[in-house]
Amino acid sequence: MRTFKVAVLSDDRDQLAILKTRVDGTLAAETVMQQRGFPTSSGDMTVRELQQFRPDVIVVDFSAERADSAVAGIELIHSLLPGISIFALSPLNQPLAIINAMRAGACEFLDRNSSSTVLLEAFSRLSTSLQKRRVANAERGKLFTVLSAKGGCGATTVAVNLALSLQKEHGSVALVDLAPLGHTPLHLNAKPNFGVSDAVHNLHRMDATLLEGFMTECQGGLRLLAGVNVPTAPSFEPVDLAQLFDQLLTHYKYAVVDCSNRTDLTSRCVCDHSDIVLVVAQTDVASLWSAGRIREFLGQEPSSHKVQLVINRFRKIAGFSDDDVESATMC
Repeated sequence: MRTFKVAVLSDDRDQLAILKTRVDGTLAAETVMQQRGFPTSSGDMTVRELQQFRPDVIVVDFSAERADSAVAGIELIHSLLPGISIFALSPLNQPLAIINAMRAGACEFLDRNSSSTVLLEAFSRLSTSLQKRRVANAERGKLFTVLSAKGGCGATTVAVNLALSLQKEHGSVALVDLAPLGHTPLHLNAKPNFGVSDAVHNLHRMDATLLEGFMTECQGGLRLLAGVNVPTAPSFEPVDLAQLFDQLLTHYKYAVVDCSNRTDLTSRCVCDHSDIVLVVAQTDVASLWSAGRIREFLGQEPSSHKVQLVINRFRKIAGFSDDDVESATMC
């Protein structure tokens, strides 16, 4: 049974065909995409195709002459698609390329001429690692992210009330404000001294005690990691966000993130790490159209239930049913 869907990227057209044969020859994986060259920006066609195919593994094959561009491509893929494993293939006589590829996000570095047997061993190691991760994740907290289809739909209200409800029912909840301009303290009548930026800047020495120091205690014991109070929302590196939420989900049963109407690499990265993404919209054409575009931006497959829709329906429209909403938004 083939376990992994694989995309193959290479700077050599002939190597693409060879690698497809070797990957498929493992019987543990199936090549679903082949592309010559490496992505250079988030809008690159290769990135869009990777978002469409959503492979489990990306094999990046490169020669010594193209090492720099390949490593840059690995780093870009890892930042945009953090849940996908990356295998780097190149001659093993390049120690600097090996180090740089692993630092950029590759989880395996194999010889460019690796056989199907060697690839199978790498897939086996990945399978074991993923199984251990699943066991660890079962003991971790759950992450909910709330996005607004457009400004004024009520995403912050939903995020705050969701966090308060979870705190009342289960306890141990963190609310994280990543909105372009943070309004959660106003909803909670809180006056935070620290926030997300402080936590990110101190990740190198973060522990449970320091993390708690950056949180603001609110009603019912809810903890708030506040956002910015000036309209200059900082962008964060994906690796820093991953580390921050690893810390949060280790110490809290639930984390709720208010991204409000933020749609950038930061919100995309948080959504990739989330268990559920709630898109808040109203029953008007602009909101529903925007909700559909946001779902496409998040790159989820049509069959996925990770992205869900919350309709802030303060008024009903005759003849406009829930089925019409789902059809318009693909949620």
